[in-house]
Amino acid sequence: MSCKKTAKRACKTTAKTKAAKASAAKYPTQHEELIKWVNDFAKLTQAKDVYWCNGTKKEYTAICESMVESGAFIKLNPKKRPGCYLARSHWSDVARVENRTYISTTKQEDAGPTNNWVAPAELKATMTGLYKGCMKGRTLYVIPFSMGPIGSPISKIGVELTDSPYVVVNMIIMTRVGTKVLKQLGKDGEFIKCLHSVGAPLKPRQKDVPWPCAPLEKKYISHFPETSEIWSFGSGYGGNALLGKKCLALRIASSLARKEGWLAEHMLILKLTSPEGKVNYITAAFPSACGKTNLAMMEPRLPGWKIETIGDDIAWMKIGADGRLYAINPESGFFGVAPGTSMDSNPNAMRTITKNTIFTNCALTDDGDIWWEGMGVPAPAHAIDWQGNDWTPDTVDKDGKKVKAAHPNARFTAPAAQCPVIADEWEDPNGVPVSAFLFGGRRPTVIPLVNQAKDWTHAVFMGSAAGSETTAANLAEVGVVRRDPMAMLPFFGYNAADYMLHWLTMPLRTDVNKLPKVFFTNWFRKDEKGFMWNGFGDNIRVLKWVCERIEGKGKAVETPIGFLPTPDAIDMTGYVDPQRSASEMKKTMKELLSVDVEGWKKEIEAVAKSYEPFGSRMPYALKAKLAEIKAALEK
Repeated sequence: MSCKKTAKRACKTTAKTKAAKASAAKYPTQHEELIKWVNDFAKLTQAKDVYWCNGTKKEYTAICESMVESGAFIKLNPKKRPGCYLARSHWSDVARVENRTYISTTKQEDAGPTNNWVAPAELKATMTGLYKGCMKGRTLYVIPFSMGPIGSPISKIGVELTDSPYVVVNMIIMTRVGTKVLKQLGKDGEFIKCLHSVGAPLKPRQKDVPWPCAPLEKKYISHFPETSEIWSFGSGYGGNALLGKKCLALRIASSLARKEGWLAEHMLILKLTSPEGKVNYITAAFPSACGKTNLAMMEPRLPGWKIETIGDDIAWMKIGADGRLYAINPESGFFGVAPGTSMDSNPNAMRTITKNTIFTNCALTDDGDIWWEGMGVPAPAHAIDWQGNDWTPDTVDKDGKKVKAAHPNARFTAPAAQCPVIADEWEDPNGVPVSAFLFGGRRPTVIPLVNQAKDWTHAVFMGSAAGSETTAANLAEVGVVRRDPMAMLPFFGYNAADYMLHWLTMPLRTDVNKLPKVFFTNWFRKDEKGFMWNGFGDNIRVLKWVCERIEGKGKAVETPIGFLPTPDAIDMTGYVDPQRSASEMKKTMKELLSVDVEGWKKEIEAVAKSYEPFGSRMPYALKAKLAEIKAALEK
């Protein structure tokens, strides 16, 4: 009897071994949950085949070349832009669609008033109906990716299923993709499930279009923070389709960070070295198109200072063994706004995108290069614009308005490793210790050039009160000032009031004196002569003062809104503004570093109004700080 049992066990073991070997031959992983999830989605979408991405250069090149053959990509002049490609999106699919972006929690109040909400069961039923048969005639790509260095204690693994080769090649640049990720995941590791389809099934023998997508009313970018899932349908645009970016790295990650006691923020990370060799790592939260990438790659205009890049958009931060916050850049590429990027505004970005870059919605010149407005070089006499039409500098629309060659939200996707000022430690799995946070926005009036928070609660208040003009990075009305707390308004993965409370609790997790010092900056003040501050490389002058304040040395005066630099605290050595004489600049600096009391009274009223939709859920500490500042302004 025992012999028969032993034989049965042996047979079962042999069967399992054979099954495992068969699985290994068919799939590049033995993670059964992952395999089942992929197969179930392939069945639902009726994809013609399934391809598991390995993330190799060979794979990337092959997919790019296949897109050239299909007309989805245009290969740029290899002598001018080696390894570079241009894509043109559909006119309706050019930016994040915030009105079609959802945070789906069981209770609506947990999503909060700043997010669109639909109950999970209802939203999943709707989207399951859309996914049914949506990949007919298309390949389902499986993209295993790591946000952050593979194996870092701060990193997270995701898997995106998509029918878009554009998404695949962009994800290979923007994240760590492939077999190494699957190896790290193992047989039962946790991963974030990301579903995506362009929503354009193909009938037999139907010719594909260069940029397939669904109509706006069928676009859904849905987040389920309670189960850490992302479901996206109908859009091929970066923020809606590259699900490792805003969807995972901010919306889902901010929810995970709250549960696990860390921070996931819309912040650049830079390394700043003084002439004496003192290093500080600084993160900064600015809304889109407010200069994050420019600051992260700045060429300082003060001798001896050096800036190196860790990341240009997102920071994940955890408390280290020494009680300090340590930050990683979860991405491995730059997804930058092209228009306005030039050798004057961001020379290091321009050097980064000379090769191995994907351009989207830029103009194509007759010699096979790209061009955009604000590039710092003369406009070509003729080009093909972002919609594929002939263009000259004199082209106008039916209303006589000049037509732009590149879309205002045209993008470049480039490997971070190509950046000439990438810091050696940009992929340190332990992260870098953060000394300061900067908040900011595009504000033409009231907000000073820089001021420092008095304490941690004031710091959180500063972030909560941030505001900026809207940009072409979303489909809202351009040029309108809106509140953008922590530059996270479009990216909160849960109720923003609870997010503020999470920030307020950070001193309960570590010594408050070990948390970063916090500052608010505004490079965009204007007067009758235009911008009052040069910005760009001259922003090093503000960062120098920030470093001095970190060390307890910088000169400052206490005001109702925080610590402002004294008139002589900002190093203006060699500063030149062609529109202002030395005496005029002195007067301008005095205005930039003063408190506009009446303006701030209105600002406080506007901040209070922005708190109202949250009711009692908005932390009392922030309301009390607001009242404190208001009272101080009245004195």
